[in-house]
Amino acid sequence: MLEQYLAPGLDIKLSPLGLGTVKLGRDQGVKYPNAFKIPNDQQASRLLNLSRELGINVLETAPAYGNSEQRLGKLLQGQRHDWVIVSKVGEDFESGMSSFDFSPEHIRFSIERSLKRLNTDYIDFVLLHSDGNDLDIINNGALDYLQSLKQEGLIRAGGMSTKTVAGGLAAAAQSDCVMVTYNLNESCEGEVLQYCADNNKTAFIKKALASGHISNNDPKLGVQKSMEFVFSNPGANCAIVGTINPNHLQSNVSDYLNRA
Repeated sequence: MLEQYLAPGLDIKLSPLGLGTVKLGRDQGVKYPNAFKIPNDQQASRLLNLSRELGINVLETAPAYGNSEQRLGKLLQGQRHDWVIVSKVGEDFESGMSSFDFSPEHIRFSIERSLKRLNTDYIDFVLLHSDGNDLDIINNGALDYLQSLKQEGLIRAGGMSTKTVAGGLAAAAQSDCVMVTYNLNESCEGEVLQYCADNNKTAFIKKALASGHISNNDPKLGVQKSMEFVFSNPGANCAIVGTINPNHLQSNVSDYLNRA
């Protein structure tokens, strides 16, 4: 079972692995190696229960993940305090297309919408869902606005899911947390993780298993090697794993626990 610990700089306990929930709500425009069917409520509930039994307490979602937030709001009734919810703002996905808006007005609208969808009065972590123009988004004040919503109590921590090293470093310097890509195939953002380790900032890892591609040739060896690599960086706090397969979830937790 995974042990939970305090996120750097925050009074929030995290498990080292989190469950990504894009597959609970969206099957269009995704980049996974294999097709999948969105699970029904019973299957999704079993997956959430298993996650909790394994010690996972982090759930990652976003408005751009189809109806993921709405489903979580229903499935987590009576369980809200068991989970740390990570959601996002800035990207919406409708009719097979993404659109982006990082204005203060849309950020507030999006968070208030997510609160209703998730059936909660606060979100633990809210990240700007970058379109790739990290520095432009930051320089236009979006991170500052998230901090004002933190002061209002709508969110507990704010940060950014970035796509560039420069953006990751800037976001880490100006906010509570970042989410960066880091795996055996893409490691340049390790510089951001080192900055987080040195400056007591929380870092989430996206694509730790390269969206499922790392496990293609040898699932066991590939995943375990990736877990070893990711968590050898002292700045890596929580890796988001986007599986809907209970066996994969259990295997990922075992690979984390058995890493060198």
